[in-house]
Amino acid sequence: MTAARRIANVPKPHRTGAGANRLRIIGGHWRSRVLRFPDAAGLRPTPDRVRETLFNWLGQRLAGLACVDLFAGSGALGFEAMSRGAARVVLVERDRSVCEQLRESARQLGAGEGLEVVQAEAISWLALRGERYDVAFVDPPYASDLAAPALAALEARLNPGARVYVEASLEPQAPSTRWTRLRQGAAGEAKFALYEFAGDAGEPARKETP
Repeated sequence: MTAARRIANVPKPHRTGAGANRLRIIGGHWRSRVLRFPDAAGLRPTPDRVRETLFNWLGQRLAGLACVDLFAGSGALGFEAMSRGAARVVLVERDRSVCEQLRESARQLGAGEGLEVVQAEAISWLALRGERYDVAFVDPPYASDLAAPALAALEARLNPGARVYVEASLEPQAPSTRWTRLRQGAAGEAKFALYEFAGDAGEPARKETP
């Protein structure tokens, strides 16, 4: 689940106190560092325990892997992945002000060239020719119908054996037989799952320069 879940058609909660509009990285070399996110409509933090569960599933260390965080929001999953050793992280977010804060968070963390923020609509961006990824995080606006088309669009942008985390209001479904569901869970009304993408038979893992 991304660092901030968008709740469709639900009024933005009123936040007060020191924890308002802030999220904490929970593991890796940036552990306990705090990220800010804009007071944008529809953004609110998700529990640390859900992210902790996800990275337990992924095996904690992501050394050398290329990751993409679609519908990035505050970007906590992408930043968490880089904190745990990912070599490359791309945060895709369509909201301009949210992207500006993602770039500022990357600057404050000293993320370097391995982290890129892309302002774009996620599914349209996936349709472009570009690099492939070993890990993908898919948390579209809550109660939207974007999870299924996002997973389908991801197929062309994943390396064989890639792991994909998806969260939605309904139980996530794989778009083809090339996906295997490894784990699943729930947090309140949200359903989430971790998949492995097999790729085409005999297809070698490869990464393309964007």
